[in-house]
Amino acid sequence: MKVLQLGKFYPAIGGLEKVMYDITMGLSEKKERCDILCTVLEKHDRGDIRLNEYADVLRVPFIRKVAATMIAPAMIFRLRKIRKKYDLIHIHHPDPMACLALFLSGYKGPVVVHWHSDILKQKQLLKLYRPLQNWLLRRAEVIIGTTPPYVRESPFLQKVQDKTVVIPIGIDEVKPVEEQVARIKEKYAGKKIIFALGRLVAYKGFEYLIKAARQLGNDCVVLIGGKGVLQESLQALIEEQGVADKVKLIGFVSNEELPGYFGACDLFCLSSIWKTEAFAIVQVEAMSCGKPVVATKISGSGVSWVNSEGMSGVNVEPADADALADAIKAVLNDTHCYAQLAAGARLHYETMFTRELMVERCMELYRSILNKEENTLNRKENNKKENE
Repeated sequence: MKVLQLGKFYPAIGGLEKVMYDITMGLSEKKERCDILCTVLEKHDRGDIRLNEYADVLRVPFIRKVAATMIAPAMIFRLRKIRKKYDLIHIHHPDPMACLALFLSGYKGPVVVHWHSDILKQKQLLKLYRPLQNWLLRRAEVIIGTTPPYVRESPFLQKVQDKTVVIPIGIDEVKPVEEQVARIKEKYAGKKIIFALGRLVAYKGFEYLIKAARQLGNDCVVLIGGKGVLQESLQALIEEQGVADKVKLIGFVSNEELPGYFGACDLFCLSSIWKTEAFAIVQVEAMSCGKPVVATKISGSGVSWVNSEGMSGVNVEPADADALADAIKAVLNDTHCYAQLAAGARLHYETMFTRELMVERCMELYRSILNKEENTLNRKENNKKENE
C-alpha cells in the first residue's frame, strides 16, 4: 500500500496539517509507505524531508499566498511526475491549490477527501473554487468527516452523504512535565486555573470569556494563550472590565511549554462562537490530561460533539458570557462533579480520540477501497478474456 497525503504545508501549524502528518507517521510506523506532498511554509525553506524509512515530505515552493491559499504551480508538475507511484491519494480540504494540482495531475487511482471544514470566510475565493470543489466531491471514492454533526449539516456535503464516513481526529496524549506544571502552579498559587488557547481572532470568542471572568471568584485566574490581531483590543477589554487580576494574556505558547499549561490548569475553556471552529483539537489535548472542558454549542459545528455533555464537560450557548461563567463555576465549585468530569474526559479521549484509533480507521478505509479497486480490475480483466 503506497499512499500520498496531499495538503497545505509542513511543518504543521494547524489542525489540517497535524492530521496529515499524524496519519503519515502512523502508517509509516506500521511499515506502510506514506508520503506528504505540500508547499514549503516559508519561502526560504528548501527541499524534501525524510521522516523515516517509509515516509518523506515532498515540498514545493510557492509564488505567493492569496486568501490563505499557497499559489504553487510547482505542485502540479511534481504531482504529475510522481502520480504513478501511489495506489491512493488522500487530499485534505480546504486547500484549493492541492485540489487544482490533483485535477491537472492525470492521476487515475482512487481518491479520499478529508473534509476538515467548509470554506466560510473566503467567500470570493469560494465563488471561483466552487466548480473545482464540486469536481473533487464527485471524484472522491470516500469523503472523511471529523464529526457526525459537521458531516450531516454541511451544505456542501448534502448530495454526497452516501459516501461519507466519520473518523474523529486523534492525537498522542499530552504528557505534562512535572517541573513545568509546578512552576506555573507556583506562579498562580492559590488560584484555580482556567486555560484557553488559540489565535486572538474574532471567531475564538475570547471577549466573552473575559467578560465571564467578572463573575468568577478571586480564587480563579483565566490564562489565554496565543497571539493575533485582537491582542490590543482584548487587553483593553480586560482593563475596561476591571479583571486584570483575573485574566492574563500569556502570549504564544510553544510546543515545549504547552503540556505544562494543560497539566497545571484545573479546567479548559473553549469560548469559540463561529462554525469556523469545526472540531477544536485543543479540547482533546485537555481531555488527554484528564481536564474537564467547558465549550460552546456552535450550530453546524462538531465542537459540542467532541466535548461530550456530562461526560467530559459542559457545553453552553455561544457568545454568552453569563453562561460561560455559570458553567465554569458549576464545574469548579462541585468537588463530586469535577471528579466525575475529569475521569470522564480522560476516558472519552482513550475511547474516541487517540492517534492510534485514527490511523487504524484510515488504514481500514484504505484497504477496503484498494480491495474494491482490485476486485473491479479483476472483473474487467475476466470479462475481457471471456469476450476474446
